[in-house]
Amino acid sequence: MTDRPLRVLVAGLGNMGRSHALAYHRNPGFEIAALVNRSKPALDSALSGYEILPDFETALAELKPDVASINTYSDSHADYAVAALEAGCHVFVEKPLATTVADAERVVAAAKANGRKLVIGYILRHHPSWMRLIEEARALGGPYVFRMNLNQQSSGPTWETHKALMQTTSPIVDCGVHYVDVMCQITDSRPVEVRGMGLRLSDEVAPDMYNYGHLQVLFEDGSVGWYEAGWGPMISETAFFVKDVMSPNGAVSIVMENAKSDDIDAHTKTAMIRVHRARRGADGRFAEPDLDLKMDGEPGHQDLCEREQAFLLKAIREDLDLGRHMQDAVSSLRVCLAADESVRTGKPVRL
Repeated sequence: MTDRPLRVLVAGLGNMGRSHALAYHRNPGFEIAALVNRSKPALDSALSGYEILPDFETALAELKPDVASINTYSDSHADYAVAALEAGCHVFVEKPLATTVADAERVVAAAKANGRKLVIGYILRHHPSWMRLIEEARALGGPYVFRMNLNQQSSGPTWETHKALMQTTSPIVDCGVHYVDVMCQITDSRPVEVRGMGLRLSDEVAPDMYNYGHLQVLFEDGSVGWYEAGWGPMISETAFFVKDVMSPNGAVSIVMENAKSDDIDAHTKTAMIRVHRARRGADGRFAEPDLDLKMDGEPGHQDLCEREQAFLLKAIREDLDLGRHMQDAVSSLRVCLAADESVRTGKPVRL
């Protein structure tokens, strides 16, 4: 393959789509062919010169891009991704990969059948601090207890965005795939059972949807974990950000101070990682103090989007094997969708 810039069609200009479009604009390895969105939202001045087209399939057929970047609502991810892969495009698709496991597997199968690269937007995989958290937790050894949440007290435009997302996807599925993926990377064990509970806390949410959810996952090695997510003006900011891993040998935690729950940078920033070791001396007291790892200079949200797209470019240019990447995306989605099923049926789901 030559080193000419790859022409990319960017579909969806919500928060993530705009960030990814800016990442392509700034990366000399890409060239934006066009943007796709049904409306014409306010854009960063750097993006103002690009054409905005209303229909993805038409743009795909007419422009014949090298890459399709899919950042639309979740219910269109699978169909758009398969169409792009079958048209010969490499694909970046925001999480979740699909709204059903069958559709997620259909996308992966299309990538393999057409020999194209498929990268799913698991942004924490490109975050040096989260990579360090996983490394420190694995060094402790399992089995593990995972305690994680991401509650967002939202109002105004953010609440409107959350309500739009909940037309197709619950909070525990939308963001849960990130944190279940982290759990799976740490324990490297198969999830075997999932339980979920949830509640609709607003009349502005559809009767068959819930804006607060909690999932519990049991792993084959004995590890257990929970993840909690709530969206809306009624959500408490008390303990809204818990990222905690415990094992017989200690604990690793993310410590955050003075963050707001609806600040998108706070969703990925870590501020500090605290490593606690359970080992005690002859006097029964802890043998060493907790280790606080300052995460100065860590990337912000836009920087992380640029790292994701640099990885996509590397995967294409260097023909990286993305088999495990795709498999892991399906696995974390399977857990979160099982939790959603459990919320709706009131019964645990065996995997």
